[in-house]
Amino acid sequence: MDKKFKSEIMNAQEVIRALKRIAHQIAEKNGGIENVVLMGIANGGVPIAEQLGAFLNVFEGCEVPCGVLDISEHRDDRKRHNFVEKETMATSVPCDIDGKDVVLVDDVLYTGRTARAAFDALSDFGRAGTIQLAVLVDRGHRELPIRADYVGKNVPTSHTEMVGVDPSEDGYTVNIYEVQE
Repeated sequence: MDKKFKSEIMNAQEVIRALKRIAHQIAEKNGGIENVVLMGIANGGVPIAEQLGAFLNVFEGCEVPCGVLDISEHRDDRKRHNFVEKETMATSVPCDIDGKDVVLVDDVLYTGRTARAAFDALSDFGRAGTIQLAVLVDRGHRELPIRADYVGKNVPTSHTEMVGVDPSEDGYTVNIYEVQE
């Protein structure tokens, strides 16, 4: 599958601004961050979770546990789409999640299937008090009744487009690509 650059929808400064806003919303909704655990969904959600953790550390004055959640074994599309295993980061749960307010973090929310797999994967490690979902971009086209609690930007897209969160000199940019098969 080839992709052709179409447009930039968020530059590095806009990404930082959106993540700062999400960090403030997480602290506000949870009455602080004492009970919050961030879990970045491997691979795209990990750097976003780490950045949110850094902002929360600055804003709230204490460190938020931040981990990695590999969902590859919990995907429901492995057989149907001849799922090709991509190398992912290994799961790393930073603390006991029982009773914690766990914020799952991903880069792009699309069909909702990744989030569903993340809910299943997380349950292997305990029973969170709440599970919340934070995404940098919500592009719509849900196949499951899942919505994010925290969204950096809603971007209407077509099924022939792809949203990429790409590294840049100043951090990350968010771009739309036209997918060509």
